[in-house]
Amino acid sequence: MSLLLGKKPAKHDMRNLLVKDIIRHVKVPISYNFDSKHRGIPTPMFGNDVHGDCVIAGRAHQTLRFEHLEQRRTITITDQDVLNEWRKENGNTEDGLYVLESLKLWRSEGWTIGGKNYKIKAFAQNNPSDKTEIKTTIANDVGIGLGLAMPDSWSGEFNAGKSWTDTRLPPNPYNGHYVYVVGYTPTSLTCITWAKKQRMSWAFFTKYTDEAYAIIDAKNASKFNEAKINEFLEKL
Repeated sequence: MSLLLGKKPAKHDMRNLLVKDIIRHVKVPISYNFDSKHRGIPTPMFGNDVHGDCVIAGRAHQTLRFEHLEQRRTITITDQDVLNEWRKENGNTEDGLYVLESLKLWRSEGWTIGGKNYKIKAFAQNNPSDKTEIKTTIANDVGIGLGLAMPDSWSGEFNAGKSWTDTRLPPNPYNGHYVYVVGYTPTSLTCITWAKKQRMSWAFFTKYTDEAYAIIDAKNASKFNEAKINEFLEKL
């Protein structure tokens, strides 16, 4: 199976809203998985086997889950919906995207699915080294939009049907990939990428993550400090 990447090297902005400033410190479960709690949500390829559209494909996987909570049904997102947004953001080329710039557009302009516009309320930067913060974000039904600087051996374990655990090689920012994280256990996290649910060890996550974001919809904003979120948004 052909697999493509498509995330440009991470951009960082000191002005970003931080999860640590809006998180509510609650006891999180030992393990959690959104898709185990909300069954039947599909994991389409969204064209990422032919195009380097992983940033928008990851957005589509998250939108499916946001709207499952809000509409209590699985909406239809087509490959063409994903490709239309990807090409809109990359200037109608085959170029990859910067995650931060794409998130800003998702927040400010939204994106079109079946003729309807879908926006997020906000996004906030996660600290990948803070396990409690990561678990709390996922357990709040937000999940994490995760940018990875994959090692040069990135495809081997995936193609063999194995979890990502090999951390021998250094991160390569030019092997940028974006995935959506839906769950965790004491030993691993589960993300959606290339039409399947893929596990990665916590060590793999820590070593190869170069950007991570809690992406907040109106439905789940109340699980954070919404007043602080609104205060931040008012200053934009």
